[in-house]
Amino acid sequence: MTQPTMNFFFILPLLLTIFTILFKYIWIPFRIQLHFRRQGIGGPGYRPIFGNAAGTRRKMIAEAESSLPVSFTHDGVVQRVMPHYYNWSKVYGDTFFYWFGSQTRLAVSDPDMIKEILVSKSGSFGKIRFGQALKGLFGDGLVGLEGEKWVVHRRITAQAFNMERVKEWVPEILDSVGDMMSKWDVNIEAGNKSEFEFDVHKELHVLSADIISRTAFGSNFSEGKRIFELQERQVGLALQALRNVYIPGSRFLPTKLNRTMRKLEKETTELVTKVIEKNKNTKLNSNTLLATLMSPSKKDDTLDLKEIIDECKTFYFAGKETTANLLTFVFLLLGLHQEWQDKAREEVDRVCGQNAVPRADKLADLKIVTMILNETLRLYPPAVMMMRQASVNVKLAGRIDVPAGTQIFMAMTAVHHDVRIWGEDANEFNPMRFLEPRNHLGAFFPFGLGPRVCVGQNLAIVEAKIVLAMIVGRYSFTVSPSYVHAPMPSLTMQPQYAAQMIFSRR
Repeated sequence: MTQPTMNFFFILPLLLTIFTILFKYIWIPFRIQLHFRRQGIGGPGYRPIFGNAAGTRRKMIAEAESSLPVSFTHDGVVQRVMPHYYNWSKVYGDTFFYWFGSQTRLAVSDPDMIKEILVSKSGSFGKIRFGQALKGLFGDGLVGLEGEKWVVHRRITAQAFNMERVKEWVPEILDSVGDMMSKWDVNIEAGNKSEFEFDVHKELHVLSADIISRTAFGSNFSEGKRIFELQERQVGLALQALRNVYIPGSRFLPTKLNRTMRKLEKETTELVTKVIEKNKNTKLNSNTLLATLMSPSKKDDTLDLKEIIDECKTFYFAGKETTANLLTFVFLLLGLHQEWQDKAREEVDRVCGQNAVPRADKLADLKIVTMILNETLRLYPPAVMMMRQASVNVKLAGRIDVPAGTQIFMAMTAVHHDVRIWGEDANEFNPMRFLEPRNHLGAFFPFGLGPRVCVGQNLAIVEAKIVLAMIVGRYSFTVSPSYVHAPMPSLTMQPQYAAQMIFSRR
């Protein structure tokens, strides 16, 4: 082979690689940027390869988390939990594009657009595939699945979380809450005091973990404790990875982060497998989620062991995190707004009796409790935003041409605080706004909307009602002077500096 021929075969791959990089990371992003700007949609300019979201957003989040706490009037929540949306929307308007690496993201907060995206059954908008960081936490569970696999998994899990099945779990929830309150009473008596102060956020996470362990897996918190600990560590690493632009192939590098994530994932999988194997060898409670996953009602709906493990990972995490953080903000708000605490207590006494033990058939009568939960979900939604991806070229709201592959950032917290939707008191705690059903789906969607609405929503609401009713029936509570109000976005919204509160027996 002559020297020129050898040079040709060496140079050609190099030229193809350079062309591919220029096309993917330069030409396509600038073409999409021009496409949106011609439609009157602005956004921060594209920076080749790294975009503008990774470093800028990371800096904004760091500044928000290190900033002074916001007042308890709730008007600084959006700025703290989604600072990049808050800052860029002030410059470019409610609908704008930005870049996460070379990936286009279209930020929206219009309820009509959100309803169109989430309720659509056309297949135009799909889930964004998990990166390795989240896949290690959730596996290939319901949250990240698409297509026929999602249909099967959804059908199976929906059996476990229908309202009638959830009501059968009420005794287990009552036992968990009763055990926690007994421990509180012991602390009061041991201290010979009429009141005691503690971090309600920490207590509610232990409680929620115990409830999901009992109802979904037929075990208890002590058996699942190590799984929850591992998942908390995985969340921290996942956030670290998510705030950086992913470089293709980097997950295979032997970095400290990658090694740690693989180690945590391996141990979590082994522990979840032990829970499943234990239930195989014992008489399985047929009412649990695990029983439904292992023995679905339809013969065609069968999951292999890996699929069951992945669903268990999802519900171990989501079942604990969402409800615990919702309840944390419920108690903080009622500690601040004593008049609503009194209204909730009067209703619980009337509906549940002086022992404050709710019956499954009485939960629907807790109207004020429901209004309080909804208002808390509005001001402090566990998921601060939702993401989807255009599967095909689509015209959004009949006017915005969105190219296939565009990721869509739905600014849930901003929508929930929008004075144009909720009125001038949008940043105030006012459960009365939920006295009548909301007319527009896209204005209030803490659990999502449409076909992919959270499958565990029934359990979360029933659990929250029971916990609030039992605690408000036995205790009165206030926010501690040491509490610092600083909501922050983890994978779900939570207090940055714990949630110190003072409780006393009625």
